[in-house]
Amino acid sequence: MALRRSKNSMIGGVCAGIAEWLNWDVTLVRVGYVLLSVLSAAFPGILIYIILWIIMPPADSDNSMV
Repeated sequence: MALRRSKNSMIGGVCAGIAEWLNWDVTLVRVGYVLLSVLSAAFPGILIYIILWIIMPPADSDNSMV
């Protein structure tokens, strides 16, 4: 399974994509990321999130119309 953004997204799907890739709970990854960002003065965490949002490919879209 490749690292991709998730359709289960709150903002960009980055944390959910990481959680799916690691088979971890999405809520734990989101809370952990927020805590890590706040403890590091927030700016680096926001910058890393934006960079990951740009470089992580989107989730595969289901284009079938039934």
